[in-house]
Amino acid sequence: MNSRTFRIGGVHPEENKLSHEVATVVAALPKQAIFPLSQHIGAPAKPIVQKGDKVKVGTMIAEAGGFVSAPIFSSVSGTVFKIDTAIDATGYRKPVIIINVEGDEWEESIDRSDKLELVKNHPELTPEEIVNRIKAAGVVGMGGACFPTFIKLTPPPTAKAECVIINAVECEPYITADYRLMMERSDEILVGLELLMKGAKVTKGYIGIETNKPAAIDLLTKKAAEKFNGSEYSVEVVPLKQRYPQGGEKQLVDAVIRRQVPAPPAIPVNVGAIVQNVGTAVAVYEAVMKHKPLFERYTTVTGKHLQKPGNFLVRMGTPMKDLIEVCGGMPEGDNKVLAGGPMMGKALTSIEVPICKGTNSVTILSGDEAHRKEAQPCIRCAKCVGACPMGLEPYLLAKLSAAHNWERDEAEDITSCIECGSCQFTCPAHRPLLDNIRLGKSTVMGIIRARSAKK
Repeated sequence: MNSRTFRIGGVHPEENKLSHEVATVVAALPKQAIFPLSQHIGAPAKPIVQKGDKVKVGTMIAEAGGFVSAPIFSSVSGTVFKIDTAIDATGYRKPVIIINVEGDEWEESIDRSDKLELVKNHPELTPEEIVNRIKAAGVVGMGGACFPTFIKLTPPPTAKAECVIINAVECEPYITADYRLMMERSDEILVGLELLMKGAKVTKGYIGIETNKPAAIDLLTKKAAEKFNGSEYSVEVVPLKQRYPQGGEKQLVDAVIRRQVPAPPAIPVNVGAIVQNVGTAVAVYEAVMKHKPLFERYTTVTGKHLQKPGNFLVRMGTPMKDLIEVCGGMPEGDNKVLAGGPMMGKALTSIEVPICKGTNSVTILSGDEAHRKEAQPCIRCAKCVGACPMGLEPYLLAKLSAAHNWERDEAEDITSCIECGSCQFTCPAHRPLLDNIRLGKSTVMGIIRARSAKK
């Protein structure tokens, strides 16, 4: 099988896809659902419900708080218990809406049938109407970045989209939610891709899948050939070599269409590509064709010492603790629970943290894996430089951040870091490179925003 990959840096961590062949299970409803108001990049959503209000599944409970923002919908029916703060995946207390669950009553506007809706049967779906429905349904990038999807489909006048690339790479160890989605929802993925292409006014689509998922490559290749045969749209499934972080959108654009996205503020559409996660394609299908807002997602719950790793279709707001219990409970001994995978996931301070729009995995590292090795002095081996997919010098950025030298950090292009963790993974001295770089990047970006605001 011929396969491509990106050209700069990258690593190959152990796969540990423990739940690869475990069919997705619909998770039970929580007793109480917690909805953080920041489930997307941009301004937090603003509550439009009050304590005591009754809501249904699919009721909007918070509206977009600005242009770069997204509304939030209840995934449960019941009564608003309170508007408060709670610890989220960042470890800080953030504003939330808490709903006591009563029954499972859905908004009547949502089409709950299994009938596959096709774009050709809906002449009312202009590109503008598609984008509006995606925006109204609160759809954001489901790969973890959570950027509002409608904004990607309406690029600035200086950029012209030429293709849509579906990110079905799932290169991070342990996570299998996207693979299960491909095996179980391939028809909806392809209609979602068609909607994304029509919304972006392009006719070329790609689906990038790593070669450790041959069944998904075969299935989507076959179905895409049948679906788009003779149509105005051309869709190609692109097998990709296993390499992390191939799911980074700049790396994926390089791998699939051989174009390199310049440093920020450049984005993939500046070289003609709009990148959307495979989960986003399904969310787009449901939003546009089924009038279903984004309130549930596929999530993997996994770990080497977990009794029953699995994949779940889970309502947003469900505490992670509920899913861990279904998988046999927390393993004995020392554990580290991550929202996400071991490379980019954030360590949690509580398992009461809810599943949100971007939670593709809950990963439990146990025993020795739960502990960091003690950092040693840097030996100037440059392995981190070779591994960096953005061509940066991680040892230098980390050192500058630790010294609070923000001006030099900015000059050394710290904002180009995609926080993939390849540098920290490859460091033989176990230095906390990513931790320091994350601190430096967020500080420098704050400085840049403050500078722009003064102009």
